[in-house]
Amino acid sequence: MYAERIANLKSSAIRDILKHMSKPGMIAFAGGSPAVELFPVAEITTAFERVMTKYGAASLQYSITEGLVPLREKLVQRLQTKGIGTDNVIITQGSQQALDLIAKLFIDKDSLVFTENPSYLGALQAFQMFQARITAIPSDEQGIIVDELRKQLKAQRPKFLYVMPNFQNPTGISYPLERRKALVAAAQEHDLLIIEDDPYGELIFEGERMPSLFSLAGGKNVLYLSTFSKTVAPGFRIAYAAGDAEVLKKLIILKQGTDLQTNTFGQYLVNEYLESGHYQSRIDVIADTYRTRRDAMLSAMERQFPKTLSWNRPRGGMFLWVRLPEGWDAKEILLRCVENNVAFVPGQEFFPDRSGRNTLRMNFSSPSPENIEEGVRRMGEVLRKI
Repeated sequence: MYAERIANLKSSAIRDILKHMSKPGMIAFAGGSPAVELFPVAEITTAFERVMTKYGAASLQYSITEGLVPLREKLVQRLQTKGIGTDNVIITQGSQQALDLIAKLFIDKDSLVFTENPSYLGALQAFQMFQARITAIPSDEQGIIVDELRKQLKAQRPKFLYVMPNFQNPTGISYPLERRKALVAAAQEHDLLIIEDDPYGELIFEGERMPSLFSLAGGKNVLYLSTFSKTVAPGFRIAYAAGDAEVLKKLIILKQGTDLQTNTFGQYLVNEYLESGHYQSRIDVIADTYRTRRDAMLSAMERQFPKTLSWNRPRGGMFLWVRLPEGWDAKEILLRCVENNVAFVPGQEFFPDRSGRNTLRMNFSSPSPENIEEGVRRMGEVLRKI
């Protein structure tokens, strides 16, 4: 009865874990949500009033599939400040829709796709929906290992490589400049399309901002994705894709058959918010807050976790990555932690090759410093008994 591609689909493990979050007293390090108290409620309220005054009924009408023209113009200008020189931008319903459209465009049954190892679960689900074969390229603390990528490219040709070079979900790592240059060089040698997903790049706490793969490649064979979900509010579902005009034209046709367009009123609101001049100052507040919460989590882990564990110190974003001793199973530990009213995401869910049983992802953006302290204490209680 169902389509063949549905047979092996599974629910998101993260969404399944979130079912436990309604338990009284639960402290969650499992989600990937921005801090709700940082949403620009007052500014959006003002933007709402200005949209209705300036545009009225037009803001409630259908719009073009590519996205609102003034919003796309602002995105083109903003991308130029990042060294991304392109006039080709379309608006999508979150970056997740962009991934879905990319999968529809490039993936046939058994098409080969390369990803990092580990990689973003939402992307893996989007690609698996269309029955892709995913080869996970080994990665280290600086990102995908380019020598391993070259070996794979000599043996087989994927439809594309999907990467998240800035404060990756799930690990929080950010590619250094030399790794980025090496990756772009390898891709250009093999005429490899890169899907560069950048939802967290604005949320930098320390160190130098790295150039995008798109800018290093001069726009050649790179499709750049980003979103306002982490810097304004995820409820708007306003994101965008930038890149080759011919690729975007095909994505627009696919989008017409999916939802016709991204919601008009949400685009007007984001456009008006950008016009107000509050956007960058809001990003600065978010980054400062997340830096404080990251530091609180790192400090608590240093005091509460067994010394047999290791973890990284992300320079931005919303996540950090924990490695347990060999032989430990993060899924089993999660069950014990849930009993102790604290939750995280087992890392294995992010590995296309199903490795990583002894890894886990922790989110520091959403919980308060007080909850971070208490939640890490509860996790430490469990971990010290293993």
